[in-house]
Amino acid sequence: MKTLRLNDVTLEMASYQEESEPKRKIAFTLHVTSETYQDIAVLLYEKTFKVEVPDENLAFRGEITNYSTSLTNLYEAGAVSEFHIEITETDGSADS
Repeated sequence: MKTLRLNDVTLEMASYQEESEPKRKIAFTLHVTSETYQDIAVLLYEKTFKVEVPDENLAFRGEITNYSTSLTNLYEAGAVSEFHIEITETDGSADS
């Protein structure tokens, strides 16, 4: 699995796609468990992200432009949902 860093939080992606036109965009899937849901939800509520995909030597600043989940009730122990997220590059560098 490839790793992704959003605002210095490392996540394991179940799937990954990258586009560069008209703006850089990544689409990925995370497997979110009932145990990790709270931390992931708090992270995703942040407006902008410093995005890093070390395996692709990729870094940029971006915002979530699409988001969906396969399961909305993650309060039951052992529940797992697929979060599909797309982040599109915004103006500015990853270091700003």
